[in-house]
Amino acid sequence: MTTDISSTIDNSTTDSALEQADPAAKDPQQYIADLGARASRAAHLLAQATTDKKNAALQTAAIALREASAALIAANEIDVKMAQGAERPDSFIDRLRLNEERIEGMAAALEQIAELPDPVGRELMDTTRPNGLSIKRVATPIGVIGMIYESRPNVGADAGALCLKSGNAVILRGGSESLNSTRIIVEAMRHGLEAAGLPADAVQLVDSPDRAAVGALLGCAEHVDLVIPRGGRSLVERVRDEARVPTLLHLDGNCHSYVHSGADLEKAVSVIRNAKLRRTGICGATESLVVDEAVAKQFIPLLADGLENCELRGDETAQACDARVNPASASDWDEEYLDAVLSIRVVAELKEACDFINQHSSGHTEAILTEEATAAEYFLNAIDSAVVMHNASTQFSDGGEFGMGAEIGIATGKMHARGPVGLEQLTSFKYQVRGNGQTRS
Repeated sequence: MTTDISSTIDNSTTDSALEQADPAAKDPQQYIADLGARASRAAHLLAQATTDKKNAALQTAAIALREASAALIAANEIDVKMAQGAERPDSFIDRLRLNEERIEGMAAALEQIAELPDPVGRELMDTTRPNGLSIKRVATPIGVIGMIYESRPNVGADAGALCLKSGNAVILRGGSESLNSTRIIVEAMRHGLEAAGLPADAVQLVDSPDRAAVGALLGCAEHVDLVIPRGGRSLVERVRDEARVPTLLHLDGNCHSYVHSGADLEKAVSVIRNAKLRRTGICGATESLVVDEAVAKQFIPLLADGLENCELRGDETAQACDARVNPASASDWDEEYLDAVLSIRVVAELKEACDFINQHSSGHTEAILTEEATAAEYFLNAIDSAVVMHNASTQFSDGGEFGMGAEIGIATGKMHARGPVGLEQLTSFKYQVRGNGQTRS
């Protein structure tokens, strides 16, 4: 299968976003209402689409992304330069930047999602009542999803693909800093939909840097069924406080790794180095380290050797173990650094470690490093977070790594969905009741 995406992407997509007319400038409410109405119509059609058509759309969109690679890199370079000019931190730039490898990763994720089972129509329950009524609970699309995210343009591809496969229309509002990149990604997704005979409006972009457009999307209860924010605390708190539609929140990622007294210390250093430094700007990065007092004097110097490019901030006990550990303040225990900084707290034993983590965690992902199975099981059951791990890097907390193909975010709440949000989590359900003339007395 071949496409000619280059003919559908106008050269103006690589112009600065600030030089283009803002379609929401005059009336953000009306602009969003129009997007929502179009999304609602598309969602109705997409909910009835066959699995083959949805898969064909994803496969064509993957090809389109690859063919648009040069244009996408050029557009992304404009976004990166603007972010650098605004003196954004390196971790922010890393999340924003695209290259051929990351574009290939986006395209491959679309193909992986196409290969996953269709979540729509799954039979979740089947029972026959004594009166003969047959009752089935069947998975259905949610409808129209508003996806609000910040600097990572690949989120647009992942969210668009997951919503498409799960039968939902999506309105994407990426950060203004990634607008040029996101335009091309959305164009590739829409190209795939059109090629498969599905409504292109199933994937739409809020093509405006105006924050008023975000407010309008949060209030568009007539057309939007669910809003999912993915970004920093200020964004998520705004969504939580202003939304008039249901939300699926991901607050932040203050993730912990705990070195138990029964840990293999060399293994622990390797895992924590990856958990902290592989990519410091992602929500699954370990931000806080908890260490048992029994191994602290031996382990913390080993860790400092292994994390030579990372600032360590610890309590008094951690500082006494190695001069490279700087003093931590009370705020460090709750901080999502998204940078090469790690806080260290020394505790007496397992229960104290779990109590500390439950107090300070954002509910995202926590890991224990230990060779003692009993301690690992206690930790996995005692920690109240969406994802808990044993002897593994917290950076595995990712929908792709969990076999979901991709994720639309990590839900840190406890209702509807928790942890990586993939295809199944983007469905609701309805009851189908079949009778033969039964009446209720």
